[in-house]
Amino acid sequence: MHIFDYRFLKEQAPGQLIGISNMIGDLHGRESIRMAEHPETFRRLRENALIETVKGSNAIEGIVTTGKRMDALMKEGAEPQSHSEQEILGYRDALTEIYSDGFNSDISEELLKHFHRLMLRATSPEAGCYKKENNWIQERDETGKVRVRFVPVSAKETPTAMEQWLMAGYEARQDAAISRLLLIACIVVDFLCIHPFTDGNGRVSRLLTSLLLQQAGYNIGRYVSVDAKINEYQYGYYQALKAASDGWNENRNDYTPFMTYLLQILYACYKDLDEKFVEGQIRIVPKHRQVETILLNSYVPVSKTELVRRLPDISVSTIEHVMGEMLKEGKIVKIGTYRNARYKVK
Repeated sequence: MHIFDYRFLKEQAPGQLIGISNMIGDLHGRESIRMAEHPETFRRLRENALIETVKGSNAIEGIVTTGKRMDALMKEGAEPQSHSEQEILGYRDALTEIYSDGFNSDISEELLKHFHRLMLRATSPEAGCYKKENNWIQERDETGKVRVRFVPVSAKETPTAMEQWLMAGYEARQDAAISRLLLIACIVVDFLCIHPFTDGNGRVSRLLTSLLLQQAGYNIGRYVSVDAKINEYQYGYYQALKAASDGWNENRNDYTPFMTYLLQILYACYKDLDEKFVEGQIRIVPKHRQVETILLNSYVPVSKTELVRRLPDISVSTIEHVMGEMLKEGKIVKIGTYRNARYKVK
C-alpha cells in the first residue's frame, strides 16, 4: 500500500513552486484588505462564483444543463427535472455548506461520505458509501481503444488507506514548515489515487479542495470559481493528475506536476479577481483616466497586451502614451522586457 507522508515538502519542494506560492499568499493578503473595504462588490462576486463553481465542477464530469435551468437550480426550493440536475443540486448543497459562515468541520471520513451522500443521494444506492468492488481509472486513446490508466487502492484496503491518508494530512497541516498550498495539491492527488467511491470521486476531490483552501485561509473560491477555471483548462488538469500519479502504488510518484497546475490555477483566479475589481473601478472614471486606473489599482502586474484587451475603446497609441508618462513620473515600474514586459505600481 502507498505510504502517506508529506514531510518531504519541508525540504524537497522546487524553488519555483515556493515562489509562486508566496506570490499567491501576497495577493491573498491584498485582496483581504479589498474585501473589508468593498463588501458589496465582493458579495456580488460571491453569488456569481457559487453558480460558476457548481456548473464548472459538474461540467468536468459531463454533467450539464442549460444556463436557464442552472440559474433556477441555484434557488432555494429548486426542483430538479433530470438525473443530471439531481446531481447538480447535490453539489450545490455540499458547496453551500462548505461556504456557509458557521461551517467549521475538519476533514474526516464521515464528512467526505456526507458530501458524497449529498451529491448522489437521489441517483445512487451507494451514496455516502465506499466502493464495494475494485475500480479502475480508464482512458480512451486516439484510436478509440479503452485502456486502464491507473489502478486505485482495492475496495478491501480503502478504509485503511483513507485512515492513513487523513492522519498524514492532519499531521502535515500542523507543521508550519510545510506550505499549505503545496500540501493541498498532494492531498488531492492521494485522494484521487485511493478513489474511495464507485462514482463521484472527481467532484468530491474538488469539494475537498474548496474545503482545504478555506481552512488554510484562502477564500478565493468564494469570489472566483476555481472549478470553472479547472474546467477551462481541463486537458492540463488530467495531464497533471496523470503525471503526478505515475508510480503512486510503488511510492515513487512525483507530485510536482499537480502542485504546479493547482498553483497556476489559483494564480489565474487571483488575477481574474483583480481584473473584476478593477473593472468596477473603471466604470466610475472618465475614459482618459482608465489606463491609469487599471495600472494603479491592479495588484497583479499588467502587460500592454492586457491593457489593449481590457480597454478596446482606447487606441494603442493612447495606452502607450499614458504608460510612458507614468513610467517617467515614477508611478509604475517595468518588469521584464519586450513581449514579457509587465507594469505595476512602484
